[in-house]
Amino acid sequence: MEVCYQLPVLPLDRPVPKHVLSRRGAISFSSSSSLFGAPDPRQLSQRRGAISYDSSDQTALYIRMLDVRVRSQFGFEPERGSSHPYLCIDFRTLHTRLGCGSASSAPERRVHRLLSFQRYLHSSRLLRGIPQQIPLHLLDGDYTGQARCMLEKVGTWNFDIFLFDRLTNGNSLITLTFHLLNQYGLVELFQLDMVKLWRFLVMVQEDYHSDNPYHNAVHAADVTQAMYCYMREPMLAKSLTSCDILLGLLAAATHDLDHPGVNQPFLIKTDHYLTTLYRNTSVLENHHWKSAVGLLRETGLFSHLPAEDSLNMERELGSLILATDISRQNDYLSRFRLHLDQDNLCLSNASHRHFLLQMALKCADICNPCRPWELSKQWSEKVTEEFFQQGDIEKKHKLEVSPLCDREANTVGNIQMGFMTYVAEPLFAEWARFSDTRLSQTMLGHMGLNKASWGGLQQEQTSVSEEAEPSTAGTNTENSAAAIARRDSNTATGGTSSKEIPQGSRES
Repeated sequence: MEVCYQLPVLPLDRPVPKHVLSRRGAISFSSSSSLFGAPDPRQLSQRRGAISYDSSDQTALYIRMLDVRVRSQFGFEPERGSSHPYLCIDFRTLHTRLGCGSASSAPERRVHRLLSFQRYLHSSRLLRGIPQQIPLHLLDGDYTGQARCMLEKVGTWNFDIFLFDRLTNGNSLITLTFHLLNQYGLVELFQLDMVKLWRFLVMVQEDYHSDNPYHNAVHAADVTQAMYCYMREPMLAKSLTSCDILLGLLAAATHDLDHPGVNQPFLIKTDHYLTTLYRNTSVLENHHWKSAVGLLRETGLFSHLPAEDSLNMERELGSLILATDISRQNDYLSRFRLHLDQDNLCLSNASHRHFLLQMALKCADICNPCRPWELSKQWSEKVTEEFFQQGDIEKKHKLEVSPLCDREANTVGNIQMGFMTYVAEPLFAEWARFSDTRLSQTMLGHMGLNKASWGGLQQEQTSVSEEAEPSTAGTNTENSAAAIARRDSNTATGGTSSKEIPQGSRES
């Protein structure tokens, strides 16, 4: 028996095989298929969050260590005793519960996202009682054509990922990553199974939380596009191997996989199970990496490769993702600066290339201040709203509000000014030393203009507040800037200074 569901937006540069299979109704599903990598369908792995779970699956060992049981459709609660109310809340419905919407609205959004634009628009018009006036097939084709035109300019720095996400009906991460892998010829070179690859990308996109204002699939797609721009820079383009490029794109697409929308200190003070599993060390980054490995093994994307090669790729994928830990920013920046001062980077050296990929991914992860103002401002508002939502949760549960997370004491401008001054500018200044190109100068130029724009908005707000009462806004930027440096750094219960790069990864 075979049950088929509507495909999401198809790849733009080639048709999807008719036998494409998947889970969760994203594409057709066949019970007789061995797509899951197990010959017996009865042994198909269950799924908890983003990780495969099977009693015989050694690849999912770390999730079995959690000792959890399914609580309900909204989440799970640990078996171990704990009285903290937050532990019974699933991250996927957290913001929905606390926000204006109801939990029941989330499944509806997921269903709509999996429809083609044609079907989605048709259903929304019927629900609103609006008569259909435009032939839907023409409108659907128009959107697909616009998305295809955008992909022709995917290497430009002013690429509007928000528009691209709308044109692909919320499937920007799938479409973009598939296109880039195809463009580099990696599908043919590594003999990747099209069915497994498509299913892997669908599962990656699904395991980003759409309720997160910032850490969602659109952010992952934006980072992937930025990573592509960096890998096209002359210094890297002439040196990177096909394996380097494959790892760079996959790391960018999965670097925040299953992000809960809260930071590590929040997980620590709520005694979340992930903090115990990873000993308060790069908790989120380790979880993103393990989530990615879980999906790779569940889909069997690299199962045709020799076991040693597959494991090595997983370790190096982890090394790239772990480099995005913002609390280790100074460690990586100091090493990068030392290499540049000594002029000893050798791109024929595999470990040096890997280190540069780490730095490129770090730049891509925090490149929002370097985008044109119209894009940068949207990202700034989204990340600040996610901070504030965490603060609202902390207030609701009578917890100490984390730095930058109190919407009554911080503004978007203050937070962004501090972030650019203490985090973004030092990193991109060193990147420009390494790759002094038009792109690097463009990024620094945009960051300078964006910083001036936020400064102007801050002055306007200060003028208004001074008319109402004596203001302390003059010190707000400094305080917010200092908080930026502390936000994800070492805490009293754990740190990251002793974190080791995963075994088998390359060190410079």
